[in-house]
Amino acid sequence: MNAIRRDQGRLTVRAAIASVATALFLLLLKAYAAWTTGSVAMLGSLADTGLDLLAALVTLYGVHLASTPADHDHRFGHGKAEALAALFQVALITASAVAIGWQAIARLRDDRPTADAEFGIAVSLIAIVATFALLAYQRRIIARTGSIAIRADSIHYQSDLLLNLAVIAALILDQHLGLTGADPLFGIAIALWLAWGAFKASSHAVDQLMDKEWPEEERDRFLSAAAQHPELRGIHDFRTRRSGSRDFAQFHMYVAPDMSVKEAHVVMDEVEAKIAREFPNVEVLIHLDPEGHVDHPGNNLVETDVTPIWFGKRA
Repeated sequence: MNAIRRDQGRLTVRAAIASVATALFLLLLKAYAAWTTGSVAMLGSLADTGLDLLAALVTLYGVHLASTPADHDHRFGHGKAEALAALFQVALITASAVAIGWQAIARLRDDRPTADAEFGIAVSLIAIVATFALLAYQRRIIARTGSIAIRADSIHYQSDLLLNLAVIAALILDQHLGLTGADPLFGIAIALWLAWGAFKASSHAVDQLMDKEWPEEERDRFLSAAAQHPELRGIHDFRTRRSGSRDFAQFHMYVAPDMSVKEAHVVMDEVEAKIAREFPNVEVLIHLDPEGHVDHPGNNLVETDVTPIWFGKRA
């Protein structure tokens, strides 16, 4: 399991480095394009890319910290650093949306046309290609690690695809079709899209910080894996949470009351091994109970978790 976590840590760090490199390249390109064209949509795209770079640097630090092993002061590891990095990204995306919206509204009262549409369009097309390549790479990393920080970064770059398409449309409508109000209107649309992306990214981060349970289908699949052992009589107090790219699960398991401690421990080890094969990135904590044992009600914090889930024949 430690080898799997190290591999996931390396993958998330590489994805963050790719994000930093892409943002830096696009920042330099769009800065020149915004100065050349005078487009508020391009200016909004530049501002967003500048925040992309800052967010990518914070994400790089966050995923690096999250990948470090547990220590004396952080026994469950540093996985929530990813959620904190994601929330920082949300703050930057929100600030970007407000600034772009403000600039676009001000531009509605200014009839000054944009310039060099062809150059601005070419820059936006280059940005689309670079962003699409980064998103494809991030998608593979997210599938392998489940990293919330890389997912938040990916959501931001997904909005960049639409943002760059909006810049192209605004420049074409403004210069070639004479619709001078198109550029600031697209700027407002970009601001609203960024705000929506910030809301979606924040919900994932807050869920992790609040230790939200896994989705029901994932919990059911976990219980099905554990239930395959013939000596496991039931499970209760099943609780789950996610921290960065790591998952945690804990439960009490019932075994036959006449089992020796050694026999019960063997069953527990076999259940853990089965779970590890199907859920290799889950840290499992199991408490053994003899069948028929009832915990004191005051020990159960979640009333719905008190009801045991029985498997096979009961004694």
